[in-house]
Amino acid sequence: MSAGQQRRARHLMDPANPVRPVNDASLTSVQRWVLSSLTVVTVAHFAVGLVVAALAMPHGAVGGRLVLAVIATVLWVAGIAGARAIHGIAVRSSWLALGLLLGAVGAVVVLR
Repeated sequence: MSAGQQRRARHLMDPANPVRPVNDASLTSVQRWVLSSLTVVTVAHFAVGLVVAALAMPHGAVGGRLVLAVIATVLWVAGIAGARAIHGIAVRSSWLALGLLLGAVGAVVVLR
């Protein structure tokens, strides 16, 4: 070893010989699952917030309550479709019925 070179610890990167990034398929899979989970959870919070806002409206404003429930339903369906699109699978599926079911439950709660 010459006087200008220092011995580098094994766990540190050598700037003269950088390590190439790993192209790992499992990393991509994990990233998709995290992104789709964040999408569904974010949309779910927003949709539930709309249902709670509809419940906070006066009982006489049935039209406004129903509109908020419909918007929440559209958001649920869009969140499920978005998660499926992130995974690169067909957006149209029976899973979209889950969004409609949750929307129907929200409408029943709001109109009760």
